[in-house]
Amino acid sequence: MNNGDGKLTRIGVFYDGNYFLHVSNYYNFHHARRARISISGLHHFIRNEVAKIESTDNRYCQIVDAHYFRGRLKAADAEQRDQLFRDRQFDDILIREGVVAHYLHLSQGGEKGIDVWLALEAFELAIYKRFDVIVLVAGDGDFLPLVRKLNSLGTRVVLVGWDFKITDYNGTERETRMAQSLLDEVTYPLMMHQEIDDRSRKDDPLINGLFIPQRESAPQPQIKQGNQVSTGVAIPLQPTATITTPKENTGKLLSLKDGYGFVKPDSGGENLFFHHSEVKGDIFNSLKENDKVRYQISQNDKGPSAKAVELIK
Repeated sequence: MNNGDGKLTRIGVFYDGNYFLHVSNYYNFHHARRARISISGLHHFIRNEVAKIESTDNRYCQIVDAHYFRGRLKAADAEQRDQLFRDRQFDDILIREGVVAHYLHLSQGGEKGIDVWLALEAFELAIYKRFDVIVLVAGDGDFLPLVRKLNSLGTRVVLVGWDFKITDYNGTERETRMAQSLLDEVTYPLMMHQEIDDRSRKDDPLINGLFIPQRESAPQPQIKQGNQVSTGVAIPLQPTATITTPKENTGKLLSLKDGYGFVKPDSGGENLFFHHSEVKGDIFNSLKENDKVRYQISQNDKGPSAKAVELIK
């Protein structure tokens, strides 16, 4: 479609928040980029890609609505897990970028409930706001009915998604793939992992702009749900604390790799595993071996582990 007549292409963006978080964690802790996905950079990339595939100037492609959907912990539970402040920091990012947040307590239907809400909201807004293009940041095949409904309205659908693999701390390989059913039905699939890893685009400012520089990186919300696998999304295993001692413990860091690490207790005994989500301040990538830390001890089905890990400056 050529918008040489100056007609605006109106874009609505809808985020599956748990999926976006999983992708952002992958690039921050497992990929060579070691940086989180920038929402502002992603929006800039989307506008330019839509302009290219719609054969128009990017000035005539504008994101007029953006919505972010995620299940999250209640405030009291988030505070207990040292998560409340990070949730608010990410809310500030959404507000700054003009993204409307939609949250559902995990106890009220979890991720399935939020997926249904996203689909209903996207379809309703497509009718009333008459978007020319809807962008889905998602990978779950459960959104296939939504895509078909949007197709029936004549709304073009762009799917923004990623395929990647990670290895968890047990050495188990876990894979996240975009559902083939979505790829077959949407108007324009954007395989973001291919765009990012394309060596011919390594100096492309649009690609580099997709990532937040480390010095500016703000924590993103974490949801501790153990090992969860849903269609199109595989969430890596995270230790869930069940027993916490009030005693403060200190030690030094040993190996740090791919979002996981170990603490050697000053008091002696077994080295303790920890996951990046247990580091206060989301500074995992700036930690070094032999750094001194304080932490609490928790117990899960794998044995003792460290939580609330804090760098001693």
